Amino acid sequence: MSAPNLINISTITAKTTYAALNTTLTTVLLANAASSGKAFKVNTIIVTNVDGTNAADLTLDLNTAANGSGTSYGIASTIAVPADSSIVVIDKNSSFYLEEDKAILGGASANSDLEIVISYEELS
Repeated sequence: MSAPNLINISTITAKTTYAALNTTLTTVLLANAASSGKAFKVNTIIVTNVDGTNAADLTLDLNTAANGSGTSYGIASTIAVPADSSIVVIDKNSSFYLEEDKAILGGASANSDLEIVISYEELS
């Protein structure tokens, strides 16, 4: 289990993943498997509230296990996203690497009110 040396990477693949968030705060949104031989550079995380009336709270964590069973550390904690609005949680100025056997977990205070888009680069 070792991340690739970034000086010796041969492939950078642009990726985007997305989901509707539910109230289970342990939902794995992006996982980098153990022994993948890859690092993921997370460039942007955008969250949109699709409820036209009510705000909803967002929680995002970085977890020490790709399956989400490890220890979680906060990226965003109960941040209110107003109705019919979007927030940028991570942008190019605050990007970070998701190493092997790590995951991003998340959830919302209201089922299916928040949608998330994660744009990242897969480095190998």
